[in-house]
Amino acid sequence: MSANRLIDAAGMRRTVTRLAHEVIESNRGAEQLAVIGIRTRGEFLARRVAKLVEEIEGQPIPVGILDITLYRDDLRGRLDQPLLQSTDIIFDVTGKTLILVDDVLYTGRTIRSALNAIMDLGRPRSIQLLVLVDRGHRELPIKADYVGKSIPTSLAQEVQVRMVELDGEDAVYLSDAAGKEARS
Repeated sequence: MSANRLIDAAGMRRTVTRLAHEVIESNRGAEQLAVIGIRTRGEFLARRVAKLVEEIEGQPIPVGILDITLYRDDLRGRLDQPLLQSTDIIFDVTGKTLILVDDVLYTGRTIRSALNAIMDLGRPRSIQLLVLVDRGHRELPIKADYVGKSIPTSLAQEVQVRMVELDGEDAVYLSDAAGKEARS
């Protein structure tokens, strides 16, 4: 599939660093912060943001991983069994300011599912949303608090986030569904 690279490795590093600083500034530090990444790429992004916040603030930041498979509304009525991965949140979310992290914000349905899953774990003080890319086309009234890059897209386009932990590179690509090169 031919695609335009919109963010390269250096750009992603700068973006994640900026996002970490925005989280610290907005929360006046890192006290009572915890970071939760949505599987799969949100997990790696969450770990990167938390590591930077820890380095800047000099205090450990709990990191959790959330699998939202059972909370998704697009799996109802399907005959295939969804592939379940584990949720790994070993801290109490109650009273914490949670930074919920995902790679791409699109319709908002993934985030709605994540919010439902988190509320089943406890009652956080607040939940803030951090995304690497906001591509628009919301179906639900959900807005990110921290956005790495807003990329206006058509419904026929796809945003592909690649992360070195899974894909061997850090980059964001824009392509159209037919595989032809997309215009940015």
